[in-house]
Amino acid sequence: MASSRGIFRKKSVETVIHQNDEGHQNEGGRLRQTLRARDLIGFGVGMVIGTGIFTLTGVQAKNNAGPAIMISFAVAGVIALFAAFCYAELSSAVPTAGSSYTYAYTTLGEIFAWIIGWDLILEFALGAAVVSRGWSGYLQDVFDLPTSFFGEHSSVNLGAVAIALVLGVVATVGIKESGWVTNALVYLKVSICVFVIIAGLFFIKAANYTPFIPPATSTNGESGLRQPLWQWISGVDATAFGVAGVLFASAVVFFSYSGFEIVANLGEETKNPGRDMARGLLGTLLICTALYVGVCFVLVGMVHYTDLSEGAPLSDAFNQVGMSWAGVLVGIAAVAGLSSVILVDIVGMSRIGFALARDGLVPHSAGKIHPRWRTPYRITMMTTAAVVLLAAFVPLAALAEMVSIGTLFAFLVVSIAVPVLRRTQPEMKRPFRVPWSPVLPVISAICCAGLMVNLAIETWLRFVVWLVIGLAIYTFYGRTHSNLARPSQDSPTPAAPSAAGEPNVP
Repeated sequence: MASSRGIFRKKSVETVIHQNDEGHQNEGGRLRQTLRARDLIGFGVGMVIGTGIFTLTGVQAKNNAGPAIMISFAVAGVIALFAAFCYAELSSAVPTAGSSYTYAYTTLGEIFAWIIGWDLILEFALGAAVVSRGWSGYLQDVFDLPTSFFGEHSSVNLGAVAIALVLGVVATVGIKESGWVTNALVYLKVSICVFVIIAGLFFIKAANYTPFIPPATSTNGESGLRQPLWQWISGVDATAFGVAGVLFASAVVFFSYSGFEIVANLGEETKNPGRDMARGLLGTLLICTALYVGVCFVLVGMVHYTDLSEGAPLSDAFNQVGMSWAGVLVGIAAVAGLSSVILVDIVGMSRIGFALARDGLVPHSAGKIHPRWRTPYRITMMTTAAVVLLAAFVPLAALAEMVSIGTLFAFLVVSIAVPVLRRTQPEMKRPFRVPWSPVLPVISAICCAGLMVNLAIETWLRFVVWLVIGLAIYTFYGRTHSNLARPSQDSPTPAAPSAAGEPNVP
């Protein structure tokens, strides 16, 4: 039953838990439960290790943090870990395809759930498009392909379009197939990151770490809409480097951790969510943070931060120390690594769309599950089409911060949801519990908000515009078509075959 009326109506936790039970399968769709903890970690690491470590490292070290870029990644990783604890409790207790969207639905109300769902669509769609363009650029660099069709100088980026289409097909055919591809790419990416750390250690120069945190410098050209929100509010002059620069870099490189919450989106497809969701989430963050900090330590030790490449910092660093063959290896790894990020982005956005369709906030027909593949194929195909259009025409540079603010906003809501559910649903079974609650969730929420205000004003403006568009859609469609707007909550949900792989029989 809905707990209240109007835009603040809520789904009960019991409804969310049982909406995927066998008793509801004649009305709705059940996703195939095939994933284990190692598959979840594979998806998580496959999503996290990508554009951030291969591109943002050089940009932020050179322009904002200097050698302290490793601190920026560590700060972002710790805050992401706080949020991961919150995700672990909620996803193990409420395993569902909707992730933070569903958690908001049960704690804060429908309007907030819609905002989060709309925000996650922004995060995954832009993330997949941005990474598709990055993939195209690395492919062009490694194989010297024509810039008219590959990379940022192309008018229509056909390389980005091609990879988005191919991986969209993989995501549509099946989640298990997606897992096989992702796990294979993850092994390659992790191996290359370890290679970078070990091989780079032999070329470190201690002088490159000085000054570790370069003194703050005025950035008059970065004033106005490009300055962080907190500096505009406080009236402090915009600066690069210094402590403010390190924190600004933390907010931007948080993009590098975006997507680990994809693990929480796969709760309905996990064999033992009570045990494996926490392992998948925390395992992903610990592995990625360790690799990120290690790669940053080696990178700024090999090459002085002022000489880092902004386009391909890792491969260029090896070129600068005379190991061009290693640069080629890193470039190939970037192509593989970015492929897995695109795939997991598309899978994640399709699961968010499936949850929205099941709840009636978008048409139920959009979330229909394929009778053979057991995936929400319509949503997945629409997701792929949107990514293809964005990847073909939209430059990646201006969009990375948009992914960060969308991710941080979702993490903020999840952090708040944990103590709210502890108070409103004290008897709910929680296979994993956040330690030191509500202190840790509150700290997580404060830290997420702190990083958000370190992002540029123009990023905030774009984010607000996106939210306004989403609120208009909810006002004119979702508010009246929602399942909870009907007399009975047991309204139709996307039709699908049973979990066993056979069509449902009345």
